[in-house]
Amino acid sequence: MRESYDFSESVKNPYAKRLKKQITIRIGDETISYFKEMADTKGIPYQNLINLYLRDCAAEHRQLEAKWR
Repeated sequence: MRESYDFSESVKNPYAKRLKKQITIRIGDETISYFKEMADTKGIPYQNLINLYLRDCAAEHRQLEAKWR
């Protein structure tokens, strides 16, 4: 390993805006189980599946229709 490195000609990562951000979120056990089962059948990690679902909701501008008792 070198003692120092020259980054004067470095370039910013063009994909930095597309990187995922780690957050903390509370999701019910039933919901997690649902996505884990679906992820097993699709062969992808459940967190990726949840991300794909949320990304689709955002792209389609889906609105929640909840009726409270």
